[in-house]
Amino acid sequence: MENAGGLVMTGGGARGAYQAGVLKRIGELKRVQIHGNPFPIIGGASAGAINGTALATGCDDFASATRILAEVWANLKPSDIFHCDVLSQAHNSLTWILDLSFGAVFGGGNARSLLDASPLRTFLNRHLVCDRIQENIKRGNLYALAISTTNYNSGKSYLFIQGQKGHPMWNRVRLVTVATKITVDHVCASAAIPLVFQPVKLKTPRGSAFFGDGCVRLQQPLSPVVRLGAEKVFAIGVRWGKGEAQEQTMDESNPSISQVMGVLFNVMFLDHLATDVEHLERLNQMLSDGHITQLGIEGSEKIRPLRTFIITPSVNLSELAEQHRKEMPNLIHYFVSSLGRDAASCADLMSYLLFTPKYTRDLIEIGYDDASERIDEIEDFLYSSTDGDADRPKASSATKRTGNPVKSRG
Repeated sequence: MENAGGLVMTGGGARGAYQAGVLKRIGELKRVQIHGNPFPIIGGASAGAINGTALATGCDDFASATRILAEVWANLKPSDIFHCDVLSQAHNSLTWILDLSFGAVFGGGNARSLLDASPLRTFLNRHLVCDRIQENIKRGNLYALAISTTNYNSGKSYLFIQGQKGHPMWNRVRLVTVATKITVDHVCASAAIPLVFQPVKLKTPRGSAFFGDGCVRLQQPLSPVVRLGAEKVFAIGVRWGKGEAQEQTMDESNPSISQVMGVLFNVMFLDHLATDVEHLERLNQMLSDGHITQLGIEGSEKIRPLRTFIITPSVNLSELAEQHRKEMPNLIHYFVSSLGRDAASCADLMSYLLFTPKYTRDLIEIGYDDASERIDEIEDFLYSSTDGDADRPKASSATKRTGNPVKSRG
């Protein structure tokens, strides 16, 4: 599996539609249509687990799979993800009230989530034929799919892997890898946003446990595909690329619950990828300066060259969500708005929960346009001469600057 390409997609709720837009544009490349799936190793967490599994099931026709994925996101409705009716929300709210008010007297712990995401499983069962993952592995269209989750019972990060026989396995203090057949339940667990969606019960070699969003403890999102053997990694982030470069006016008002939740979700879904890339850059510089060698900092782990390509939104998705907030079902809009002082304070939180067609279509278009803007770089990265294909062009200088070495990390 020399020079294998890996794809990394982290979470972000409704922001996952941006990833679908990027993938759709990649699927239109003629070389992708000729050579097939350019990502034999796929790693996903949260919404990225949904997109990654969709690709794994359809990677025998990558171009078609990306078109279908974009269509699914474009026609998504809130009712496909969670219950929006008065009865369900009233039952949920009453459970929270009873737990918070009388839980110490009558016994609490009955509230599971702010929203009931039961419809998500039905929706994914309609669109994901997980049996096709193994078929694509047998045919050589896919090497491995890795889905990240968080075990709420033990607090450990779990990585469920379905891949070719003999694929790498590893464990760390707070990480457990499990070789298994990926199912819709694994995907639902990885996409279960903490507090918002209820945990999902999964079977493991150590017994059954309840699992939630894979991004909670995924501090090194590039690590799974690297350890599975990827020599180059294409990552799709969902954080506004210019967000860190511009200083915002300081808001001295007391933060609302929605603002706090928005910040927590940003840390969980958005920051880990950027931090991991920064870590790669530091390793690259240390290797270049001769401070470390390919034997590793302590000689225990090998450091090998790894090229990366990161693409992120050119638009502030929180501001975009603020423009679309009225499209949310009235009851859910009322619920979210009650947690914040104004629309601006709810924008971050809303950007993860706006599973509405107008918002997701905008995200798909932004992802598609962002990929189109860099399509020559992307094609050079995917089909550089290092892959042993003489008719493929060399990576451009812009792509070379994204190259980083990385050690086999956990």
